[in-house]
Amino acid sequence: MAHPRAGTVALPEDLIDVSAVIDAYYSGKPDPENPSQQVVFGTSGHRGSSLDNAFNEDHIVATTQAIVEYRAGAGITGPLFIARDTHALSLPAWQTAIEVLVANDVRVLVDNKDRFTPTPALSHAILTHNKGSGAKADGIVVTPSHNPPRDGGFKYNPPNGGPADTDITSLVAARANELLRGGLSGVKRIAFESAQKSEFYGTYDYGAGYVDDLASVVNMEAIRSAGIRIGADPLGGASVGYWGEIGERYTLRNLTVVNPTVDPAFSFMTLDTDGKIRMDCSSPNAMASLIGARDEYDIATGNDADADRHGIVTPDGGLMNPNHFLAVAIDYLFTHRDGWSPSAAVGKTLVSSSMIDRVVAGIGRTLIEVPVGFKWFVPGLLDGSVGFGGEESAGASFLRTDGTVWTTDKDGIILALLASEILAVTGKTPSQRYAELAERHGGSPSYARIDAPAGREQKAVLAKLSADQVTATELVGEKITAILTEAPGNGAKIGGLKVTTENAWFAARPSGTEDVYKIYAESFNGPEHLAQVQAQAQELVDGVLG
Repeated sequence: MAHPRAGTVALPEDLIDVSAVIDAYYSGKPDPENPSQQVVFGTSGHRGSSLDNAFNEDHIVATTQAIVEYRAGAGITGPLFIARDTHALSLPAWQTAIEVLVANDVRVLVDNKDRFTPTPALSHAILTHNKGSGAKADGIVVTPSHNPPRDGGFKYNPPNGGPADTDITSLVAARANELLRGGLSGVKRIAFESAQKSEFYGTYDYGAGYVDDLASVVNMEAIRSAGIRIGADPLGGASVGYWGEIGERYTLRNLTVVNPTVDPAFSFMTLDTDGKIRMDCSSPNAMASLIGARDEYDIATGNDADADRHGIVTPDGGLMNPNHFLAVAIDYLFTHRDGWSPSAAVGKTLVSSSMIDRVVAGIGRTLIEVPVGFKWFVPGLLDGSVGFGGEESAGASFLRTDGTVWTTDKDGIILALLASEILAVTGKTPSQRYAELAERHGGSPSYARIDAPAGREQKAVLAKLSADQVTATELVGEKITAILTEAPGNGAKIGGLKVTTENAWFAARPSGTEDVYKIYAESFNGPEHLAQVQAQAQELVDGVLG
């Protein structure tokens, strides 16, 4: 049930005390034996709040030292690119990481103008450097993405430029927690002021490197020539300086940076569905201000705090469902990118809409369905065998126009620009294009995600399910066509369950942070059928969990 003030501008009582959050970063001491206060890497790094002793100085010291040791063991001897977003905890964590990196003789490259740096700009920097034959580089992004202002986040990107795989993050987390238990014995660290004077401290122009190269991945000339009126809202995040540079670099005179304000309390945000401040550009409530101004622009877009997600708003359709825009982007790109390999596939997570399956079949391409997490798309994007990789939470990236890699992490900026390219080239908004796809492929499905209660032991059972533990043969009157605990695209464990029929499906996955499991479901037979699918899905999963 939505919070009564969802979609309204935050009030003073909704805001964090920025000083208290930062003070807790330095004063709080995590209990290394408490699972909720240990270093834990999810699909997008270690996240938590200093107020909960889940993201404190000790965590970052230990995690950075563990990364130093990992990269040494892996033979990574090039520079480490480091970026941060606009959350209150990002600057202190960024400084802490630099203190440890430089003390360990790791050359770090910070932004040359001391700006905030989007995740895709860091991925682009790593890949650009690693095109050469010298020592390979990697990177760290200090961001909790779209999470509330009280949170901090810390993400490692190895030399492939994408999110670190679990074989890396499990090693890093284990070593970090070992260091925490040992009182940080063995950690090297120097003062930040000393680090800045070190030969191992350098700068890099992330902004120019990324912005100047955008024409290789998006048709910027088409956007300029069409004079598309663009409203780009950074939601107070790291893309705040990039959108202005994009407008100047490509002479996009009708591009407006809707809200250039940076405030670590994010006081300008409208409350998300649960009443929290969250920079979720796929949420109608978090995006309420931009939706309200949609008639002022041909295309309005939002990015989350590290700009790895996108939200697309059109005058005729409002905020697009992320799944809808993914389907539109795939259909457009694979029919407007002659430089891509004819065999380039489409990657999607298995909880993304099955409308994508129908679109991919319609354009005669191969679909690769993988578990949740953008890391699964990295190899295909690197070698060009995957033209587009996208996930249901409004994160995606795609190849340059010549079929080579652009980024191997999510890029909300190019997806936002793609919406304007689609309008400029086709004369139709992405929401109009989606309506055409729905008519062509049997209507628009109903899609939703809900949560169901589950304890730690039950979540552990769900994460390790095998298909033979599910004995059901029907789902809401339709024959079950597949019961999956491994992704069909790569055979990787999905950490849960997916059940499909001809016209519907559901997937259940345990939450990594709450005592719930998530039920994703979709039906081509309407919202009432979807509700029935959700109810039977919970009944089925609860029966298996006991």
